Amino acid sequence: MKKKLLIIIPILILLGCIITLISIKISKEKQVKNAIIIVDYIDDLNVEFLSEVKVSDFITNINGKILDDYEIDTTKLGEQKITFEYLNDDKIKIKQDFVINVIDTVPPVVWLGSSYTVNVGSNINLTDKIMCGDNYDNNPTCEIIGEYNLNEAKTYPLVFKATDSSGNITEKSFNLYVKKPTSGGSNNTGTKSHTLFSDVITNYKNENTEIGLDLSEWQGDLDFNKLKNAGVEFVILRVGSTHGIKGDYFIDKQFVNNIKKANEVGIPVGIYFYSYADSKEKAIKDANWVMEQIKDYQVDLPIAFDWENWSFYNEFNLSFFGLTDMATSFLNVFKEKGYEGMIYSSKTYLEQIWLKTDYPVWLAHYAKKTTYAGDYSYWQLCSDGKVDGIYGDVDINIRYK
Repeated sequence: MKKKLLIIIPILILLGCIITLISIKISKEKQVKNAIIIVDYIDDLNVEFLSEVKVSDFITNINGKILDDYEIDTTKLGEQKITFEYLNDDKIKIKQDFVINVIDTVPPVVWLGSSYTVNVGSNINLTDKIMCGDNYDNNPTCEIIGEYNLNEAKTYPLVFKATDSSGNITEKSFNLYVKKPTSGGSNNTGTKSHTLFSDVITNYKNENTEIGLDLSEWQGDLDFNKLKNAGVEFVILRVGSTHGIKGDYFIDKQFVNNIKKANEVGIPVGIYFYSYADSKEKAIKDANWVMEQIKDYQVDLPIAFDWENWSFYNEFNLSFFGLTDMATSFLNVFKEKGYEGMIYSSKTYLEQIWLKTDYPVWLAHYAKKTTYAGDYSYWQLCSDGKVDGIYGDVDINIRYK
């Protein structure tokens, strides 16, 4: 009898628990079924590609509080079902959903002025040579409207038309100048001006800035003691690059020498890698290669992703989103290892090509005062710098602390 009770009692307890859970579920379902639900949505549920939006941005009225007002992924075009939960005024948890439509209304960018000049007999494809890119589409359709002959010297009024996969169109009128090659060299006998490092210190150094240089093999074998005595407060060193898009990696000829000497004299070091990456996977591979080169040295300042292949951008088949995502993937590798990162680019491309990221910017703009309106942490203000310890020209930079 005792053995039977020992078997029956646990079974009865288990049955009791199951019945209780079923009762609670039925009660909750009945409660939700009878709950007062008031959720009003905005009229237009279309949202622009890469918009920063949350669930609450689509709701105009709700009788309660959204439990997880999360940021919605807008990196893919098309309809997307959004599900969320909210606690109504009677403290009942309710699940709701709605459908948004991610669209792209931004036209392609055509990098073209009012004219384009080629020599007679040039064997080029204008739609390949003239830069054309889009925020979303890797390969916008590009065409030249009008007749022209690259073998006849003449001015041809043409239109460059670019159409992305969403039907957005950019048209640019321009004159194609087909000219006979001119002979003879330049008659320019003027003296080249230079920017003195000492003048940059005088004009830009304060309690919130540091003045430094970016260096590569082009500056040759350097005297870092002289650089430090001249007031150089940091250096950003080129670690290397690849031989083109599919080429092998190579280390900058002066990198090891530069980083050892900078570490020895106590000048803080940052790094930049000149990339030809054409995919996120290639950018990550680049980052891992860089990591191997710098792991034995002191690197206190950011590692920069330097991508400047604008003259043959069309060959990369990259949207602006793809380019920016590639840079972010490169920099994320270093972030995971405890390094800082930044994106290097010139003012024009930062304004028209690069999309917003969480990483700071190293701005290249050769001017006494930059007109770049975005945020930046470093500013490369010239490429004609002169400083004791370097024979030739050098880029001078400002770091904002």
